[in-house]
Amino acid sequence: MSNTWDNKIFNGAFVAGGAGTLDVTAPATGQVIATVGQADTGDLEQAVAAATKAQAAWAALPYTERAAVMTKAAALLAAAPEQLTRWLVPESGSGQGKAAFETALVVSELSAAAALAAQPHGQILRSMKPRFSLGRYVPVGIVGVISPFNFPAILSMRSVAPALALGNAVILKPDPRTSISGGLALAAPAAAAGLPAGRLHRRPAAAAAPPALVAHPDVPCISFTGSTAAGRRIGEAAAPLLKKVHLELGGNNALLVLPDADIDAAVSASAWGSFLHQGQICMTTGRHLVPKDKAKEYAAKLAEKARNIPVGDPTDPANALGPIIDDNQLEKVHGIVESTVAAGATLLAGGTHEGLFYRPTVLADVPLDSPAFSQEIFGPVAPVVGYETVEEAIDIINSSEYGLSVAILTSNPFAAFELADRIKSGAVHINDQTVDDEATAPFGGAKASGAGGHFGLSANLETFCDLQWVTMQSKIERYPF
Repeated sequence: MSNTWDNKIFNGAFVAGGAGTLDVTAPATGQVIATVGQADTGDLEQAVAAATKAQAAWAALPYTERAAVMTKAAALLAAAPEQLTRWLVPESGSGQGKAAFETALVVSELSAAAALAAQPHGQILRSMKPRFSLGRYVPVGIVGVISPFNFPAILSMRSVAPALALGNAVILKPDPRTSISGGLALAAPAAAAGLPAGRLHRRPAAAAAPPALVAHPDVPCISFTGSTAAGRRIGEAAAPLLKKVHLELGGNNALLVLPDADIDAAVSASAWGSFLHQGQICMTTGRHLVPKDKAKEYAAKLAEKARNIPVGDPTDPANALGPIIDDNQLEKVHGIVESTVAAGATLLAGGTHEGLFYRPTVLADVPLDSPAFSQEIFGPVAPVVGYETVEEAIDIINSSEYGLSVAILTSNPFAAFELADRIKSGAVHINDQTVDDEATAPFGGAKASGAGGHFGLSANLETFCDLQWVTMQSKIERYPF
């Protein structure tokens, strides 16, 4: 089936890229599923020039017109979700349920962006002088968005949609492994909804560090989602240019099972948190903390769950989990499992793979300093650790350099709410697992899990706008000299 973006990039229209083409390969089969265009620095310069020219007029439109574009794009995608899901499944290795869920998130992000356009964009301030004083949010101008491979559509759109709704132009650089579902498949409904040439995509041949987009002096804001290591390089590259940088980074997220929790219910939640999308989620449940007298039962039941999850080509709806994205990531995951077992952990399930299909893995008796407990794995691995006291468990949770998402499972939610005061994390979910996101909720990490602004309805104003102070008085102020 021919697509409007075959062999193309998107610079307000689908055009050939200056760096030729790039084959997109399905990790489950190794087959080429499409060919897209690649951009060079000349394409980037054209994109920045076009974005600069288009942005002022876009920002000057009545907010209702920007909101209408977001609403129509949401409606077009909601009416035909297969235009995205049919690429998410093979290109990113998404299970079909995960692909449908991600597409629904994209629709909700576009709808929330329409509402964002109508939000109050400032406040009237008190002043010591007899004047009108206000603080108002104004668009930064051009937002450079760099998105990853794992949830490519929503992790692109949660920056793109609010940035556009607030009057910015956007240049999107998706991961080259997911160029379609991370960008090109999103451009079609946006263009059909009437978005003008300020929405611009480029396609790199490989992930540059730092990308030329970060180093460009006329792109004042960067929104990056990816690993902490890559985020540090982005921050270093952007710092000399004094850019506004939003970094949404990695996590090694803890799930705390309190002594009064129902173990069967806890295992149901935690299996989802650790194994969804092969564990390739920044919010994946990466550390399971369980009372020592219940840890053996918990780990055994979690291992039983793991052994019964079907893994295979996600184009078959019978397979809940698909492949790891590529060989390099597979080797990293397997190396962490092997070194953790060598350090004394007990392998209860998984730890094997056929090609890129890695079995859901459960490790018990995991040493706190082992790789599986101390590092972000980005694979379907559930390390289980027993604790003596809740105070000890809280200390273990906070000992990580990461602070993205924490879950607490209990029969006493209010007691867990009080514990949340002591946890250094961007999100705390009580009686749920660690993976969650909503377009209307503030989302961002603490410590090594993020820096800069947050995503979410009103939080997007801080992230994608500058705050401008404006005063006005009826007469020119006179001064003593």
